[in-house]
Amino acid sequence: MSTNNEETQGAIDKSILDFSILRAWMDEQGLEAGPIENPELLAGGTQNILIRFQSGRKTYVLRRPPKHLRSASNEVLRRESRVLSALRDTNVPHPRFIAGCKDESVMGVVFYLMENVDGFNPAGGLLPYHLGSSDVRREMGFEAVDAISALGNVDHVKVGLSDFGKPEGFLERQVNRWMKELEGYSDLDGYLGPDIGGLDEVAGWLSENVPKNWKPGIMHGDFHLANVLYERESSKLAAIVDWEMSTIGDPLVDLGWLIATFPGKDALAVGPSMALANIDGFPTTDELTERYAQNSERSLTSIDWYTVLACFKLGIILEGTHARACAGKAEKSVGDLLHDITVALFKKALKVSGMG
Repeated sequence: MSTNNEETQGAIDKSILDFSILRAWMDEQGLEAGPIENPELLAGGTQNILIRFQSGRKTYVLRRPPKHLRSASNEVLRRESRVLSALRDTNVPHPRFIAGCKDESVMGVVFYLMENVDGFNPAGGLLPYHLGSSDVRREMGFEAVDAISALGNVDHVKVGLSDFGKPEGFLERQVNRWMKELEGYSDLDGYLGPDIGGLDEVAGWLSENVPKNWKPGIMHGDFHLANVLYERESSKLAAIVDWEMSTIGDPLVDLGWLIATFPGKDALAVGPSMALANIDGFPTTDELTERYAQNSERSLTSIDWYTVLACFKLGIILEGTHARACAGKAEKSVGDLLHDITVALFKKALKVSGMG
C-alpha cells in the first residue's frame, strides 16, 4: 500500500474505522482481494457515518453508527442492513447491499457495505441539468412518488421481513408513542418543554381520525428529498438512502411525509426543501397523490391524515435535537433551526387538518 494511501487512511480516525480489521473481514466474506484505497468520509445523515473507498476493481460505501453511540445505534444498523438485503432483488431504487457485520466484537460496532451510488442530493441544490428544465423537475417529483409506491408494493412477507415490525395497531399507536417521546425530552437539563403551537390540537385530531382500513407494508419512515439521490444527467431517482427509520407499518406514511416536506406552493419556509424554495416546475401535492394512485391499490381517501401525521411525527423528532441543544448536547444554531422547522410543520398540520 502506498505512503499516500496510508496518509489518506490516517485522516480517518482509527476509532471510526480500522482498515486492517476491515480488510481481514472482507477477505472472510470472499470479497475481491486488494488494498483499501482512497477512503473518504461522505457527507450524509447526522446519525451515522459513511466512508467510501476502493478495493480491487470495486468502489464500496461503508456505513457504521456515529462515534458517540446512542443506546439503539447498533440495532438501527442491523435493521438497515436487513431491509437493504431484503430489497436487493426488487425494483425499489436503493444502494445495493453487499455484506454486513452484525457482530460488534469485530470492529466494536455493527457495520455494512453497500455499492456506491453515483448521484446527488437535491436538498443541497440542483445541478445545472435539473435547473435548466421544468419538465425535468416535474419528472423528479414523480420519480420520488414512484419509488415509494414501488416500496409499498413489495410483499414484505415474501422478502423475509414478516417480523420486521408490529403492524397491528400501528396507526393507533402513533400519537401516544410520539407524545411520550416529546415528554421524555423534559429530562434534559435546560429544556423548558415544547413551545409548539397547535401541539394538543393536532394530537387530538389525529387520534379522532385514524384510518380504519389499511394494508401493512415496508415503509422507509423518513422519506423526503433530503433522503434520495438523483442521477446527475437525468430526472431518474438513483436511490433512496438513510433507512434507519424503516419498519413494517403503513406505507402511506411515506407519501404523507413527502407531501409534508415537498417544495412548491404550500412548502415549508424552512426544512428539507429549503434549497428548492424558489424553484418552480415540481408537481403539486395533488399530482403527487394522483401519481401514487396510478401505481398502488391503496385507498388515498385519508391522505390528509397521513400528511398531518408526518408533520406531527417529524416535528417531534426534530424537537429532540432542539432539546439536546438546550442542554448543551447539540449545537445551538442547529437546535434553533430545527425548532423553527418543527413550528412550521405544526402550522402546516393545522392548515391541512382544517384547524388553521
